[in-house]
Amino acid sequence: MSYEGIKSAILTILVLGSIFLTWNLWTYQPHYETLDKTNTVAEVSLSEKQEVKKIVRPDQVVYHIKGEHYGTNNANELDRLIKELSSWSFSDVKNYSDKVGNIKELVHGSGNVEIIFPADIPIDLYRSVLTFQDKKIPAFNFSRIIINVENSEKETGSVYFVSSDYQQVYISHISASNIADFTSKFYKTASHYPHFFAYQTTDKKVIYLPDNNTEMMEYKYLPVTFNADEFKEALFSDPRFVQKSFIPSGEEFTNGISKMTVNNNTNMLIYVNPTAENSYFDTSYDLVKRSIDFVNEHGGWTDPYRYVGNNEVSKSVTFRLYSIEGYPVFNEDGISEMTEVWGRDEINKYVRPNIALELPLTSETQKMTLPSGHEALKFLQSKKDFKPELLDQLVLGYHMQRDSEEQRLILLEPAWYYRYDKAWGQITMDDLGGMKHGLE
Repeated sequence: MSYEGIKSAILTILVLGSIFLTWNLWTYQPHYETLDKTNTVAEVSLSEKQEVKKIVRPDQVVYHIKGEHYGTNNANELDRLIKELSSWSFSDVKNYSDKVGNIKELVHGSGNVEIIFPADIPIDLYRSVLTFQDKKIPAFNFSRIIINVENSEKETGSVYFVSSDYQQVYISHISASNIADFTSKFYKTASHYPHFFAYQTTDKKVIYLPDNNTEMMEYKYLPVTFNADEFKEALFSDPRFVQKSFIPSGEEFTNGISKMTVNNNTNMLIYVNPTAENSYFDTSYDLVKRSIDFVNEHGGWTDPYRYVGNNEVSKSVTFRLYSIEGYPVFNEDGISEMTEVWGRDEINKYVRPNIALELPLTSETQKMTLPSGHEALKFLQSKKDFKPELLDQLVLGYHMQRDSEEQRLILLEPAWYYRYDKAWGQITMDDLGGMKHGLE
């Protein structure tokens, strides 16, 4: 082969090789292994998510009928009542505060039905429960819904949203047919509820207490304790970088910044995120909404908790455990509450129990009789330096504690509780002369 022929052959080979490499480069598809799902952060849910209507609920309803007062705390009855209201269409919501001559008469007057919540509620939050015709309504808080059944006009009825703390009243209107149905379903039959009496703490505030003794049940539970690792998976943004250590009282988890401590003696869990920025202003609606959403994100409603208050200054929201009948549950160590403290975009502190009352011991349940509101009030009035204006609430509830005979068990014992000067206290049965059991 001539020299020119050799050059042509080599050139041809180089051109063909270049074409082959270019084609491989264009068509090459690297083989990657499928990403192992176990390396991703899994979504954790301790229990079911809850709607606002299950968390933001009234404590009591009082029917004012011809100068007499009848009321109930029964959870089923209150659910039936709110279900009725959720079928209405509210319209023309306006600030009515300047037009009310006497708020006490508006709230407690004869012909009114008073639905009482444990704390002020942002109306924007409750729009998921009630239906408003107007797309935009004023922003306000309320702790009572007042339905007037006697002074309704031919075509419309009036419903008032009242904030006792701020002495504000907002009026709305509903169909007169709604009032008629409500009167026949609820108001006309309300006298079968327990009879209440009024106690006026100030010129503007009245609380209602049962006139007679009240029968309640004492419960014992074998609590279910949650695995602390479940909360670790739920609360830390990336649990893979969380270190676990054992401490004398339980367990501690940290990622170097945030820390979660579980105390097995008190069954309390505390999660702290010190990096959350807290220098900001937020509305009560945003505060309560994000608190409910936060617990929903990890299914933290492990028992029947309810919203009982918020503090815009400390950016905190509190939820309390309630009994199946609808009575609040109290415990001096905080085991019956969940509290959230917020920074700008993140939770700053989360305090809650790590147990759930899932297993009631029905054989240990017994009926008890608690003294009337008269006796509870008499005890408070007998205390030195008692000032009526500092008494916010006086309610029947449950004291949550370890059973004295079997420490594994949780006891819910009926008791009177009072909120005085912004702090809760218990009236023990010994204070009132002892508790009467159902068989006595």
